Amino acid sequence: MHWQGGCVILSQGKARERVFQWGMMIMKLNFRVSAQSLRTVTAHLAAVTLVSAMLSACGHQEPNHLAAPAPANTVFEVMPLPHRHEAANPDLVLAPSGRLLLSWVEPREEGGHRLMLAQSRRPSDAEIEWQVTPIAEGDNWFVNWADTPHVWALPDGSLWAHWLRRTGPGRMDYGIDLVRSEDGGALWTAPRLVNLPGVLSDHGFVSFWVQADDQLGIAWLDSRQKGTSADDDHSDHHAHHGGGPMMLRAATFGPDAAPITEWPLDTSTCDCCPTSSAVTSRGAVVVYRGRAAGEIRDMWLVRLENGAWTPSRAVHDDGWKIAGCPVNGPAVEAAGEDVWVAWYTEGGGQPSVRVARSMDAGDHFEAPVELSAGPAVLGRVAMALHGDEVLVAWLEEGGEGQQLMLARMRHDLHGMRKEVVASLDAKGRASGMPRLVANGVHGWMVWVDVEGGRPGLRGMRLD
Repeated sequence: MHWQGGCVILSQGKARERVFQWGMMIMKLNFRVSAQSLRTVTAHLAAVTLVSAMLSACGHQEPNHLAAPAPANTVFEVMPLPHRHEAANPDLVLAPSGRLLLSWVEPREEGGHRLMLAQSRRPSDAEIEWQVTPIAEGDNWFVNWADTPHVWALPDGSLWAHWLRRTGPGRMDYGIDLVRSEDGGALWTAPRLVNLPGVLSDHGFVSFWVQADDQLGIAWLDSRQKGTSADDDHSDHHAHHGGGPMMLRAATFGPDAAPITEWPLDTSTCDCCPTSSAVTSRGAVVVYRGRAAGEIRDMWLVRLENGAWTPSRAVHDDGWKIAGCPVNGPAVEAAGEDVWVAWYTEGGGQPSVRVARSMDAGDHFEAPVELSAGPAVLGRVAMALHGDEVLVAWLEEGGEGQQLMLARMRHDLHGMRKEVVASLDAKGRASGMPRLVANGVHGWMVWVDVEGGRPGLRGMRLD
């Protein structure tokens, strides 16, 4: 054994010795190993010996990445969706009961928009049966490819949803309407404005979490610090909002759909990047793109612990300097004290998608893993935990059009495998924000594509 580049490298002879020791351990653990099983084990150990020898020969710097095989190729199966005509702005979540909740926005024939909800009868191997109901409709909504409505379900059985409603004469004067249903979506409460009434300019980019069995947690970007109304509609990558900086706020709502507590979380954030939330064993975390001195816009995390929010902590020091908003937010998942964050950045000098892991509820993050890099990377990440795997999806666009990408890796972020989920006809922002959920048995993805100039939803089941 010797050191190379800070890593321990086994010589070929040592590798064989170590494999022999592993084999003896396996035999001691099971005295009734059959001859066929022993031949199988021997074959696997021989393969490990060969890999160890190859690693030694080529000077591989990260031998632990091969400690277990990469995930097998994913089996993709088209998931029929219940929308009939033009549809966009999808959201996809798993309810505590295991049901899938799918929402989307569709135009009304008489003008305006309608927010629809489809609920599955508990996902299974069979084709999903959808129950479709409208949530709300209106002719004064703000509908945008990036700042989209969301749905959520709490353990008490209640359903929640939000959309954006115009609140003033300016193009970017809009606020967040929140509603709750306690009968499975048949009836909804009157909309309640989440942000401060009377404050014009934009409020949005909402994320939800379960604060308690009957309490909803919500985070959003809030413009109450701005002195002027903004004109940006999130369509220009390099646009910059006027007035003061956007801020991040959070609140909890109870079973009467009324606010319980509200907090300011960060008084300087990126203007129009989606937020993402998850729940650790130490409390909820919210991840967002911050806005630091010098227009550095990297990923930050705050955590609600024992009734108070922690100071903001950097997920990673990308050092991306950009005088505008890239409209490209993070995705976060959590289990116990483990937290995973995926995001888009150009901090390394080129577009890239990265993922990082924390094992202490977000106090510290390991060095990120780069999933993809280059001019084709668009970002718009989605993420899900799938048994002992982490799934990350994002969009790329090259000479042959857009592709929806999927990376699968173990919880330690090793053993990564990338696959193409679908090739899209959509260009630029027409593909919107892909959605991804999983339950350890199946995964599901929903995204937007364009056919005949009209947007529609596409779905895929992952096995």
